[in-house]
Amino acid sequence: MLTHIQIVAAKPAAKPYQLRDSRGLYLSIRPNGSKLWRVDYSYLGKRKTLHLGPWPEVSLADARVRRDEARKLVAAGTDPSVEKKRARIAAKYASANTFKDVAKEWLVKCERDGLAPVTIDKISWLLAKAYPLIGSLPIAQITPHEALAVLRKVEATGAYESARRMRSVLSRVFRYGVATVRCDKDVAADLRGAIATPKAKHFAALTKPSEVGVLLRAIDGYDGKDVTRMALRLSPHVLLRPGELRQAEWTDIDVEEAIWSIPAERMKMRRPHRVPLSRQVLEMLTELRELTGHRKHMFPCFGKPRKAMSENAVNQGLRRLGYTTNEMTAHGFRAMAATLLNEMGEWNPDAIERQLAHVDTNQVRRAYARGEYWDERVGMMQHWSDYLDKLRDGGQVLRPVFGAKPMTG
Repeated sequence: MLTHIQIVAAKPAAKPYQLRDSRGLYLSIRPNGSKLWRVDYSYLGKRKTLHLGPWPEVSLADARVRRDEARKLVAAGTDPSVEKKRARIAAKYASANTFKDVAKEWLVKCERDGLAPVTIDKISWLLAKAYPLIGSLPIAQITPHEALAVLRKVEATGAYESARRMRSVLSRVFRYGVATVRCDKDVAADLRGAIATPKAKHFAALTKPSEVGVLLRAIDGYDGKDVTRMALRLSPHVLLRPGELRQAEWTDIDVEEAIWSIPAERMKMRRPHRVPLSRQVLEMLTELRELTGHRKHMFPCFGKPRKAMSENAVNQGLRRLGYTTNEMTAHGFRAMAATLLNEMGEWNPDAIERQLAHVDTNQVRRAYARGEYWDERVGMMQHWSDYLDKLRDGGQVLRPVFGAKPMTG
């Protein structure tokens, strides 16, 4: 058996050599002078070696204890090398186990998975409100009461919808913590009924034909930035969500086929979407190309042309036209189209839903409703643009005064 004096006296040689102790334990002396503990063992008939660490960090006595622990694992039918790897993985995750650590890691995964930047920003904004209360706590030790305190703090401001979203975000972080072995349970899952239920909020929209005509004439007289004016003019015709419109790129447009194709990563429902382009929309795009055709984005940000237009640009344009948030919003153009197209009674409601890029929440129905109604949508979108032109031409175009609501002609 080895002694401490033998270990101290051992000098490096040109080739590695071993000083053996007992029961498979030995010290490997390396040419560079390092001394490493090893233990040989047999598992399922195969000879294997377990690394126990360097001397003197691991003393002779410690090496013998680790050898005996390894032999006990073998006797119990467990491979100590595998257990060591498991312990290393657990230690790696345990070193970054606060709620904030796990949340940031989850956000990186969301970005890799293609979650929209605007969604990432909203989630980050919510998490920033949670960090002061639970960010520094080990995620495995956070109690439902502590998670509820985060929700109550948001709820106390009257932001019930934000509190609801906060619970969902917390739950997703905890589930990621469970998946990465940092905690055992999603403690936010049981808090669904603990906060006030937000009332359904509908985006303000004009749905009377006469009011739509006034709006369209006001847009034609818009005296703000040209790019915002073009976004306002296109919004009622294409039925896109504001984020899908403002992030549009020129490569999305196929003029020959008269199709606007949006990839899945820029759609809310993460499904690719196509918009049939009416004659009027093609004419507007020709005009817009003269303004921004040399840019990546169809609607570049003012002052930051490499980025897409601000998410509030169209809403700010509507405010400039005199419309309040209770009268008309950027999202309201979709509600306007959905209402009036359905009232016409000429179009299959499913075709309208497809053009709005809505996904049926009924999974069985969605499985059978695979048709895209493309031909009908092509006709519908041209009819819709023609209809909007008729509404717009119902009175003279007036140049609105900032802060004053447009008047009918």
